Parts: sequence; structure tokens; C-alpha cells
Amino acid sequence: MAFESLSDKLQSAFKKLKGKGVLTEADISEAMREVKLALLEADVNFKVVKGFVSDVKEKCLGKEVMESLTPAQQIIKIVNQELVELMGGTGSKLTYSPSGFTTIMMVGLQGTGKTTTCGKLANYLKQNGKKPMLCACDIYRPAAIDQLEVVGKAVNTPVFVQRDSREPAKIALAAKQEAEKKGFDVLIVDTAGRLQIDEALMEELAEIKKAVKPHEILLVVDALTGQDAVNVAEGFNEKLGVDGIVMTKMDGDARGGAALSAKKVTGKPIKFMGVGEKFDALEPFHPERMASRILGMGDMLSLIEKAEAAFDQEKAEKLEKKLKKNQFTLEDFLDQMGQVKNMGGVGKILEMIPGLTPSQMKGVDLEQSEREFAQMEAIIYSMTKEERQDPSILNASRRKRIAAGCGQPVSKINNLIKRYEETKKMVKQFSNPKAMKRNKMFRGLF
Repeated sequence: MAFESLSDKLQSAFKKLKGKGVLTEADISEAMREVKLALLEADVNFKVVKGFVSDVKEKCLGKEVMESLTPAQQIIKIVNQELVELMGGTGSKLTYSPSGFTTIMMVGLQGTGKTTTCGKLANYLKQNGKKPMLCACDIYRPAAIDQLEVVGKAVNTPVFVQRDSREPAKIALAAKQEAEKKGFDVLIVDTAGRLQIDEALMEELAEIKKAVKPHEILLVVDALTGQDAVNVAEGFNEKLGVDGIVMTKMDGDARGGAALSAKKVTGKPIKFMGVGEKFDALEPFHPERMASRILGMGDMLSLIEKAEAAFDQEKAEKLEKKLKKNQFTLEDFLDQMGQVKNMGGVGKILEMIPGLTPSQMKGVDLEQSEREFAQMEAIIYSMTKEERQDPSILNASRRKRIAAGCGQPVSKINNLIKRYEETKKMVKQFSNPKAMKRNKMFRGLF
């Protein structure tokens, strides 16, 4: 989880403050020292840390905190506000061309996941009503064009290729003309990377920029490289000029220093973050939501959005009718589990729940939870249609047959039926139409 270490340390520091009714200047100074150490250990830029702690401390020593009946809460509020400001204030959206056709140029060093991110971005744009085309302009890296074609196929997006051309700028221009001609409204240009920033790379990128005049130049950087990612962003911005940053591998970076430093150092916002290997694992970066997660306040807005995305209106209406008749089958139970998986699985949901710290999440075996999902699917698919529709007929001999069919012990079948019965009781409370309407976005969590 991103910011895992930082989140634990900050919440630990604030926990000490909450235990005190009145705070002294010494208490605040000690808390700020812990905040400073936590940020430095998270690999946040030293100058950024120094300015951040100074601003927070100055505000914490004001009357609003010192004379408050809940001083610790006021300090957390100030830290939250400053974290949001540090990461850019508000989320920065993609800029689309008023003409209706937008060109996005993806740049970055080798190994940052740039080509995969092109596919993730295409998938994101399609989900938001756009019609993208990909363009292969990396003519140097072996199999780079083949990789983009595989990515394009995976997200059902066409890829413009000119294998014989050795001029990336002309390829990009031809792709733009082709995309406009065929009715696409976004062109995503995948450019070549290098192991480091050099004149040849920047000259080539500048030529592509001049040829297609992109509305967005997005720099893809690897969060795992820490401050090196920020230095790379600074270098690209100085030589090429970028509009935003895509921070990949955020799910594997427990420190998060690059994300906290990038905006302050480069002046450019993080627009997206990669949070997994799948093509739907690209999320818009929201500073206010990220600050809330870091401080253990959860991220209910993102949770609601995921619930809405997984929410199937037609299935929900059918379920509502069944609940009115007190009908909730194992097939319905399986469908609800599928909606949880569509929301990113148990791990993603837990990250967004308020009050659940990363250290507490360590006590939850997420891999085991995912395995249990797979086992329950196998058990239910091993049943006959009649058994799935009416689990009450599952006597001992039927359960033994199902266990042999799915390769699980009978105890697993018994446990599944128990969980099904518990879930059935839970959903009964939503059989009231008014309750169903109030909670429709959360049915996928049952």
C-alpha cells in the first residue's frame, strides 16, 4: 500500500497528542519532530519537508489550536490541509481540445511502465466516453511495437504502426491524420525512452511535439525510485515541458516520498497513479483523498465511485424483486462476490475504510480472502442449478458429491452455506424499498 510506513508513523504521533487534554508548545514541537522524521523516512525531498513542517508548526502554535477544546483534532486538520496543498490542492484533470480531437504524448525513461500505462490510459478514456487510438513511436527498443500491439488488443484499442519508418515525428503525424480521418477523438503517442535523459532523446521528443502539437504531455515515472523519480520529472520538464505526471507502481511503494515531493519540486501535478498490473488499475490522483488515506480517515468518495462503477442497475432491480419475495439464491450470493471483485477486491476496499491503519490491515490476510473467493466460486459452480436456486436441499450426500467435484473438503461447503445464510439475513434488511434506494450503491459490498 502506498504511504504505508508514513501513515503508520503519523497516526502514531497523533495518537500521543490525543491522549493529552491540553497541549504545550513542547508537545507540539515533539509531534512536529516525529512528523519530520516520518516524512524524511518516506523519502520526501528535504527542502519540501523543512518547509512543510515549518508551515504546520506555525499554524499549530496559533490560538485556534492552543485554545481549542480538541487541540489534537485541530492539529490533524492542519496537517491534512497542508498535505493536500503539498500534493497540488485539487485533482488535475486531462485537458481536451475544444476542436474535439486531442493528442496525448507519453514520455519517460525506460522501465517506468510507459507502454503499459498507454494501454491503461486508453482503457480509462474509453470508460469515460472517449474513442482513443494508440500510436507506436518507439522504434528502438526490441519488440516495443509488438508490445504496444499486445496492449492495444488487451484494451480493444487500435494501434497505428509504421514498421519501416525510422522517423518518429512523421509516424506520429501520420497517426494523427489517420485517427482524425477514422473518427477517433484521442491519439495516445507512445514514445521511446532511454536509461537516462540525454540530448538525443530530448531532440526526438521535441520533434514529435512540434509535429503533432500535443494538448497533453504526460511524464510516466516509477514511484519505487523515490526522489530519482522527482529528479527525472524536473529534468523532463526543464527540457521538454510537461503538463502532468503519471506515477506508476504506487501500490508497491510503501514510502510515497515521490508523490509528496513531485508537485512542490516540479510545479507539475500528478494526474494519474498506477495501482496495479491490470489495465483498469489507473486512477486519477486526488490530493485531498490521498491525504485523507494517509491520516487514516479513509477515502469514502473513491469507495462510492468504485461501488457505482461495479453497480449493475438491471441486476439490482432483479435482486430487489427477489428480496421482496424473500428469495436470495447462491447465484445471487456469487453475483455479490463478483461485484466486490470488480471494485478491486477486499484489499482495495479496506484501504478506503476510515480508521483502518496499514498496520491493522497487515492482520488481514488479503491473499487468503482472494483464495476464499475463488474456492467459493468453484464450490457453487460444482452444484446443480436446482441446488444453487434452493440450498435447503443440500443434504449430506449432496455436499459430499459437491466436495468431490470441486476438490474441496466438505467443511468448506458447510462454511460457504453458513456465510450464505448470514448474508441472506443481512440483505433482508434492505428488502424495504426506501432502504434499498438509500443504499443501492453499496449492495456490491454485501
